[in-house]
Amino acid sequence: MTAQLDHTIVHSSDRFESARFLTGLLGEPEPGAFGPFATVRVGNGVTIDYADSIVDRDRIVMQHLAFLVSEEEFDDICARIAERGLPYWGGPGHQEPQQINHRHHGRGVYVDDPDGHAIEFLTHPYVEEE
Repeated sequence: MTAQLDHTIVHSSDRFESARFLTGLLGEPEPGAFGPFATVRVGNGVTIDYADSIVDRDRIVMQHLAFLVSEEEFDDICARIAERGLPYWGGPGHQEPQQINHRHHGRGVYVDDPDGHAIEFLTHPYVEEE
């Protein structure tokens, strides 16, 4: 298959606050602006486009974004999470508070953005256990 993901839209209560949250954890520059979006470009050319929701924050549907990062990037991201005093989890449903996981032959951590979207950072792609 030749189809590639180009961008995805994530609804937020404040598009630039949410985009800056992500760029801050990734250690990347300020998000860009494109039309009604605050954009975050990730390593493979995909953009995460944050849009101000037209409904109230309580009605924003939570999404899950997972980012595959290097071991060094993971260490840097975890340091930024700790510096900000953010709650984080080793499991996707807020299990294992203030822990990282060592599943799937790597490390992983989950943190919520300002609107409750689950942001996952992992060092190894998921593989089926045999």
